[in-house]
Amino acid sequence: MANETAELEVEIVAADHFVWSGAASLVKARTADGEIGILPGHAPVLAILAAGELGIQPVNGDRINVTVDGGFFSVDSNRVVIVADNATVNDLATA
Repeated sequence: MANETAELEVEIVAADHFVWSGAASLVKARTADGEIGILPGHAPVLAILAAGELGIQPVNGDRINVTVDGGFFSVDSNRVVIVADNATVNDLATA
């Protein structure tokens, strides 16, 4: 049975700097094999990250979008680690 209160522990780093970390309920990314969505309880996966945009829904707060230039994406035991060649958090100031 899935634990409804589970959350993902997400960490994003680029080759030369820390980008973001925190608790999230959903992570969406583009891999070499296509789009992937990660929810708590997802099976372990290791994938090549394609250039594009990551979407992160933090447990608290607004969605975060991060532009990446490739790298890799790892999921295991509700922990998501994204190591990107380069990554930038997009400014999502609300109007």
